[in-house]
Amino acid sequence: MPVPSLADIRTAADRLAGKILTTPVWRWQTGAAATRLAPSTEVWLKLELLQTTGSFKLRGALNCVEALDADAKRRGIVAASAGNHAIAAAYAARIAGTSATVVMPRHASPLRIATCEGFGAKVVLVPNVHEAFAGAQALVAGEGRTMIHPFDGPLTTLGTATVGLEFMQQVPQLDAVVVPVGGGGLISGIAAAVKQLNPQCRVYGVEPFGADAMYRSFQAGEPVKLDAVDTIADSLGAPYALAYSFGVCRQFVDEIVRVSDDDLCRGMHDLFIDMKLAVEPAPAAAVAALFGPLKARLDGRRVGLVMCGSNIDAARHAELLARGKPA
Repeated sequence: MPVPSLADIRTAADRLAGKILTTPVWRWQTGAAATRLAPSTEVWLKLELLQTTGSFKLRGALNCVEALDADAKRRGIVAASAGNHAIAAAYAARIAGTSATVVMPRHASPLRIATCEGFGAKVVLVPNVHEAFAGAQALVAGEGRTMIHPFDGPLTTLGTATVGLEFMQQVPQLDAVVVPVGGGGLISGIAAAVKQLNPQCRVYGVEPFGADAMYRSFQAGEPVKLDAVDTIADSLGAPYALAYSFGVCRQFVDEIVRVSDDDLCRGMHDLFIDMKLAVEPAPAAAVAALFGPLKARLDGRRVGLVMCGSNIDAARHAELLARGKPA
């Protein structure tokens, strides 16, 4: 399958310019980063949680919606998501002048549901993430809406590749980039950009044990489907990997590692205590990997962590923060 070239990625960045934010980077120099890593380690955070809509998802969703013709925009779009992609699709539809229906599992954060509705989307709630995808496909068939997939397809990967392009421009000569993984839409794009700009830079993906479709797909050599998803990181709860994003990941991603939900909570606690970043569990996956399965390989290196989203309500954040507090 064709993968995004650097020329393609730069064209996508130009197309999205003025409609998305160039998110900042920040060097983590205090607390856990200073005491638990070798002194020569540099840790840089790509603060994509400051993106419009609160996550990286806007880049892929908007790149997809902007490619629709007039007839497709008249019929509208549909998205399946636990939240961040739904929010991004709703916002992208609003600024593109089309309608959006988003199908979300009932356990989705009330904050995320309300945000989608605030952007003018119709929200349909279903029992779980598997049924969300099925419901979205039914709306494609029944209403002629265009499915804006949360993590698979060339346009989605091109959109997320602009994160990698920005990061490499902002922090040159990174030794490694660590990316949270749900379905693979974010890491496929970032890895495509990073590896073509600097083939020596390692790209690591991180999944929760309870939602490890990409890890299992790497082990199997082909996309796999999970029987169930069980993790606090609903943004990483994709029930399966798909062909395009998996293929791009196989070409450009060095390794996928896994972390526990308790590790995610500890990562959230570290980010809040050290830098006052109120993140959802997904970005904490990169932190958990840095201090866990990747520590020996990344100590003394110049490392980039992708902070992918912050759409979490205060009560849930406080609950998970308490769970992550050291005993």
